[in-house]
Amino acid sequence: MGLLRRNPIETQVMKSVFIVVVVALILRGGDSREVTKAKPKAPKKFESFEYSAMNCRAHSASLTEFGGVGDGKTSNTKAFQTAISKLSQYATDGGAQLFVPAGKWLTGSFSLTSHFTLYLHKDAVLLASQRGYVYQGRDAAAGRYSSLIFGTNLTDVIVTGENGTIDGQGEFWWQQFHKKKLKYTRPYLIEIMFSSDIQISNLTLLNSPSWNVHPVYSSNIIVQGITIIAPISSPNTDGINPDSCTNTKIEDCYIVSGDDCVAVKSGWDEYGISFGMPTKQLVIRRLTCISPYSATIALGSEMSGGIQDVRAEDIVAINTESAVRIKTAVGRGAYVKDIYVRRMTLHTMKWAFWMTGNYGSHADGNYDKNAFPEITGINYRDVVAENVTMAARLEGIADHPFTGICMSNVTVGLAKKAKKQPWTCTDIQGITSGVTPTPCGLLPDQGTDKPGGCDFPTDDLPIDMVEIKKCTYTSNV
Repeated sequence: MGLLRRNPIETQVMKSVFIVVVVALILRGGDSREVTKAKPKAPKKFESFEYSAMNCRAHSASLTEFGGVGDGKTSNTKAFQTAISKLSQYATDGGAQLFVPAGKWLTGSFSLTSHFTLYLHKDAVLLASQRGYVYQGRDAAAGRYSSLIFGTNLTDVIVTGENGTIDGQGEFWWQQFHKKKLKYTRPYLIEIMFSSDIQISNLTLLNSPSWNVHPVYSSNIIVQGITIIAPISSPNTDGINPDSCTNTKIEDCYIVSGDDCVAVKSGWDEYGISFGMPTKQLVIRRLTCISPYSATIALGSEMSGGIQDVRAEDIVAINTESAVRIKTAVGRGAYVKDIYVRRMTLHTMKWAFWMTGNYGSHADGNYDKNAFPEITGINYRDVVAENVTMAARLEGIADHPFTGICMSNVTVGLAKKAKKQPWTCTDIQGITSGVTPTPCGLLPDQGTDKPGGCDFPTDDLPIDMVEIKKCTYTSNV
């Protein structure tokens, strides 16, 4: 058989196809793989928000950048400590803020730094570990577990958020306390001492082992927009305890507690007298309290450094033992004076007013039995209470009466099972005007036509003049 031959036209077509293929390969750089278009890079996502604070920060970071894991199981103590240590370098360069994203962040105690903001996302939950370091004590003489969030000798420190949560997981501690198995005093949630320019705001605090917020030996403090919740049977879960502090503002807080919602303190017996650092220039506004076994606002009993110029207004208490209670005793020394309270609304109370001069607890047996406290200038006006068991229980100290008590425009509605005697008064002096039921004889009625008395101060405290700024945070997610 002879060889097959292509005709001239077929040969020309084959050459043309070959040339086209070669040219295409050259244009593709000789790569015969399938051509795919490069996908555009996805735009970066950012976490960005605004918040109000005493001061803004120039530098920002997220806890996840330091190894934080928000699974509720992994310990983040080292991540917090490392992050804050690293960010402290910016204290002199505009300060820094640490963002805690959504998640459950188990952590032990960590300390803050100056010119620093800790910010919690609305879905962030700090879970307190049940381990901690130990120092000074209260439940036990041997010492106290360190607070979850702690700071000392600081300037300009902020703990805030979008109503993020700090859960003290206190059930373990309460059980140990009741069983008397604690060698050391229970920890607090937030404690800042020997510091100035402090803001604690827009947070939810749950189940603290003991006190929730404790600024001590400090000045220029704002506590605002805090929700505090603990079982009403939980021991010593005080809400907010300003202690030997000057120029403090507590506003817009909601507290359900097993102890006093706000407890104003300044040192205990001979130790407080010796240190001599009072709490003064304190304003409390728009507080709502539920505490069936304690006070809405307590002054004392640790008041041996003195308490002066406290202004409380627009207070609501529901199912709470007492409204404003003064607690002191022989051995406390010092003073509680210039106290002003107005516009209280009280529902279901044991006592509307309570003053105690024989509060028996002492730091030790070395207190000065000749150290008599001075209680004077206590003013209440514009108070409405209903379902109250007893209007007032006012007990001063023999030969050292509580003086300058003033009540004006007060209506106390008694409960169906109220005490037959609505007032109990011993070792006190004062006046009243427009008060029902009729007060005891030691508080004579001056009549509604007499001006003056119980007047609330009209000047502003320095903390009310602090400028609040609008701050921002932006970070890669």
